[in-house]
Amino acid sequence: MGIDLELHSSRPARNNWRKSRATLLRSSYGHGDALADALGSLQLLGVPGRLTAVDPYGDTLMNEQEAAAALLEIHGLRRSCADERQLAALDDLTALLEQCAATPGSYLWFAGD
Repeated sequence: MGIDLELHSSRPARNNWRKSRATLLRSSYGHGDALADALGSLQLLGVPGRLTAVDPYGDTLMNEQEAAAALLEIHGLRRSCADERQLAALDDLTALLEQCAATPGSYLWFAGD
């Protein structure tokens, strides 16, 4: 199980991969399993927040307002990380959340397995 991240300039066409490439700004595909583990630990602990709403088995979209809210949760999530893989995954997630929050009309796509 892994979660890939894609930042899009507008709502991506989720049912057509080729069309979704037209709005792609940036992606992170290298930390999927570690990111799923880190976010999954929040769900197991019952921690409330935007990041616990990410579906590790499906797709989740966040707009720029939701990304800004999720950024506030990163510090707490970093404290609960078990290893360097998860911290590296959170570094990528943080960068994409920051860019999404700063880009009006953008969406961060969490693509789960």
